[in-house]
Amino acid sequence: MELRHLRYFVAVGEAENVSRAALSLHVSQPALSRQIRDLEEELGFALLERAAHSVKLTPAGRVFLKESKAVLERTDEAVERARAAVPSGSGELHVGYAMSPTVRILPPALRAFQAERPGVKVRLHDLSTTEMLAGLRAGRLQLAIVVCPAPQRLRGLEFEPLAVGEMILAMSPRHPLARRREVTVREAAAQPLVVFSRAEYPDYHQSLEVLFAGVRPKPRIAEEHDSVASLIAAVEAGTGVAVVTESLGCVAGPRLRLKPLSPRPKPFQIGAAWVRGALGEDARHFLDATRSSAANDQSR
Repeated sequence: MELRHLRYFVAVGEAENVSRAALSLHVSQPALSRQIRDLEEELGFALLERAAHSVKLTPAGRVFLKESKAVLERTDEAVERARAAVPSGSGELHVGYAMSPTVRILPPALRAFQAERPGVKVRLHDLSTTEMLAGLRAGRLQLAIVVCPAPQRLRGLEFEPLAVGEMILAMSPRHPLARRREVTVREAAAQPLVVFSRAEYPDYHQSLEVLFAGVRPKPRIAEEHDSVASLIAAVEAGTGVAVVTESLGCVAGPRLRLKPLSPRPKPFQIGAAWVRGALGEDARHFLDATRSSAANDQSR
């Protein structure tokens, strides 16, 4: 049993609705239901009575809800007390990041921070946006460098824009469009699309819907991927083309051809996110280093 099981159960138990709980936790409903069933199997008794459109706590579930909330509250207190006991400039700092959009600004920021605060060990976590937001709220991350999510997903969090990026089209060097100077949105829509998974990257899919809003027929999604590495491999293999950030070129190198789209999509924001009112001193210094790195990159 892990703390996330308790957090998931508390959300469902308080809402008595899996859909609403999944929305508040920013996870998919099937994944949340599966986690609750895993918890029940481990305990050996039912926590919920399930109906067609709602759930209801069993007597054992009501007791377990009260105790789970007490455990989580005690855990949060323990984390805060332990964090307060760590001397400034020492310990660990956990930072989530999106590999492709941050590839140019994160390395210089990390070098500058470590030069200033060598006693702090920075743990970088390559995660999806959904995982980063959940990690911040659960206290597993102190800072996240992320593409700006939809406003409703930032509940309880602060977001500071640091840079802007451009969406372009990636394809295999052998693709018929690879020799073009630019590709129209209509031409891109006619190709099979390789995309990031909808469950982990809902904001990315919203951007695709905006990009292809005026195109008929809509593009066909050939594959969904949950990592940059697997998406690059699929595009390189010729499975389809992908709408990606321009900075993907720093990761993919000559494996892919990157072409501007016409008309140009609206730029997106890259920034830092943290729990409102909980930006520690080390995280603040890392944010300062990231601000400087982003400013230098944008001025080139």
